[in-house]
Amino acid sequence: MSLRVISGKAKGRKLKSVPGDTTRPITDRVKEALFNIIAGDVVDSNWWDVFAGTGAVGIEALSRGAAFVRFSDSNRAPIETINSNVEHCGFKSQAEIRRADAFAFLSSPADRKFEYIYIAPPQYQEMWAKALELTDENIEWLSEDGWVIAQIAPKEYKALALENLEEFEQRKYGSTLLVFYERKQPR
Repeated sequence: MSLRVISGKAKGRKLKSVPGDTTRPITDRVKEALFNIIAGDVVDSNWWDVFAGTGAVGIEALSRGAAFVRFSDSNRAPIETINSNVEHCGFKSQAEIRRADAFAFLSSPADRKFEYIYIAPPQYQEMWAKALELTDENIEWLSEDGWVIAQIAPKEYKALALENLEEFEQRKYGSTLLVFYERKQPR
């Protein structure tokens, strides 16, 4: 599968894949759908691509006008791939690329707020649920009107008991499910 930037400043740029099968790149169809849902809100937003892999989601956000993206991944190969892809697309100045364990990072005190936290970890290990629960516990990472978006396989889905976040939307595209969460509104 060849990865590319679909729209915006870096439209058509090819992205390198991470060698091996440790990452699960997002398909163009899912990426297009995701950014159609967010639409104009991507402009000037801050993103955290938590299990960044190739960096495709964060790079797409930058291409469409996001102000800043933090890319994090725990492995060397994805970090090298993200560095190369960010450089290739010309977004080095708007990106922060950190090699870090997602769970440790999400557990640490927030050093900035994000409008979008994108969670697309390796499948079938309950990592998405753990990452979501940690985001819920450390809600300072998310801006007031921010969204947390989980990209999972449909059969991984389960309702989670969350304190600060609530699910407001699900979209299924073949073998990919996007689940959207926002801060609970005071009742």
